[in-house]
Amino acid sequence: MSKRDFYEILGVSKSASADEIKKAYRKVAMQYHPDRNPGDKAAEEKFKEAAEAYEVLSDADKKAQYDRFGHAGLGGAGNRGYGGGMNMEDIFSQFGDIFGDDLFGGFFGGGQRGGGRSRSRGVRGSNLRIKLKLNYEEIAKGVSKNIKVKKYVPCTTCGGGGAKDKGSTQTCTGCNGSGQVRRVQNTFLGQMQTVTTCPTCNGEGTTITAKCTSCKGEGRTYAEETVSIDIPAGVQEGMQLNVTGKGNAGERGGTPGDLIILIEEEPHKELHREGLNVAFELHLSFTDAVFGTQVEVPTIDGKAKIKIPAGTQSGKIFRLKGKGFPAVNSYEKGDQLIQVSVWTPQQLNAEEKAALEKLAGSANFQPNPDKSDRNFFDRIKDIFQ
Repeated sequence: MSKRDFYEILGVSKSASADEIKKAYRKVAMQYHPDRNPGDKAAEEKFKEAAEAYEVLSDADKKAQYDRFGHAGLGGAGNRGYGGGMNMEDIFSQFGDIFGDDLFGGFFGGGQRGGGRSRSRGVRGSNLRIKLKLNYEEIAKGVSKNIKVKKYVPCTTCGGGGAKDKGSTQTCTGCNGSGQVRRVQNTFLGQMQTVTTCPTCNGEGTTITAKCTSCKGEGRTYAEETVSIDIPAGVQEGMQLNVTGKGNAGERGGTPGDLIILIEEEPHKELHREGLNVAFELHLSFTDAVFGTQVEVPTIDGKAKIKIPAGTQSGKIFRLKGKGFPAVNSYEKGDQLIQVSVWTPQQLNAEEKAALEKLAGSANFQPNPDKSDRNFFDRIKDIFQ
């Protein structure tokens, strides 16, 4: 089943500002919030769907690649999405700043669902950007890559918690372990309750009394990690792909950042890319152009033989259907365009020169294009279609 458009889910346009997107998400999240729809699986799925849409549209990098390539630009590189890869606890943890305000605090008791589900853990890790160079064959077919990335990874000594041992943590005295601080204000409408993240423990509910000696309490260390990624067929130079959760590890068990991959194309020795099409310039001798021949030309995935009819003019374009690149988010596929360039001899011996001089006056050697021979500008348009 195809995914719905993220903008449609939140009810905003592509030009919506970050604040408008956030407000729209809050509205949809309130409508389908589990506390308002107990036991309603359909509402829960819509709640998760809205969270996935907001997770992408609230991130400038992810939003840019989604605007350009749709769901394929996200899913092809491992974006798991909340609809299938994360549970409700992950959502409340990821967007605690939204659920912990007066909208949810006033209506739903501060988001303390399921025994403290909105409690955050640690500090989210930052995103990482890397460049990945691909050759034409890898781009055309798609490829799996194992890439070594230097980044912050969870500390193996403390398991990412940042404490020296299990006895080196204690319940936060500022919030009594809830991760949140409640405040009641008297207004002309009555009492208004608000819930904010505890400033003492940053919403974790616990504080560290003795730090891990390996990571100095951060819960992470700097190391090299091999990341496996799947690149979809048809990516282009400058396209960004997102691998969720493969960026820097968060502090003290916080959610890891994402790995953002910038695609670069490795130039081909003989072919040139033009959108989904591939162009190749075929140099023909004068005699082959006159008498016709059969030649072998390079393609993305090997060689192909084409027949050159007698009397082929310089500038003639032959098309090999389906021999170009596939589109990332559709079944469309480009062609290979072969433009003929008749090679004019630059040096002649006396015998060759005499033979050509005899033919120079022949009517068949005089330029005489008919209406079927399209002009230069029409042929150029063909290349970029």
